[in-house]
Amino acid sequence: MRKSNLPENALSMRVDKWVWAARFFKTRSIAKNAIEGGKVHIDGERVKVSREVRVGMQLTIQQGLEKKTVQIKALSDVRGPAPVAQQLYDETPESIEKRELLASQRKMHNLARPDHRPSKKDRRDIHKFQDENSQMFDHQWSYNDE
Repeated sequence: MRKSNLPENALSMRVDKWVWAARFFKTRSIAKNAIEGGKVHIDGERVKVSREVRVGMQLTIQQGLEKKTVQIKALSDVRGPAPVAQQLYDETPESIEKRELLASQRKMHNLARPDHRPSKKDRRDIHKFQDENSQMFDHQWSYNDE
């Protein structure tokens, strides 16, 4: 791993560099676009790319459907391996609980969809059912049928 360019006593750094180094986004340009798009908040406020972050600040980062709230533990401007990057922050217990709840809800919602395509017999049964129901509603109603 490369040595960080930050001085040992650095108190702050740019938010786009930090979220990239902490491996929330694959490139700095993707991190920049996410910040500009309102996907990153510091202490509940939308931020600009050049905003300085310090140890102890709380960030809310949205990636796709997941929203993580993390507390900054350390600063680094070098993108290292994932285990090292995970040491830069702590995810709050509330954030973990909420993400797990939403993930389980998404999983339960996906159970309503079939796991496989209908077989030829299944399709014949579906078409037979549709034909029977369409015949029932094909009759044109008029006032003269009374």
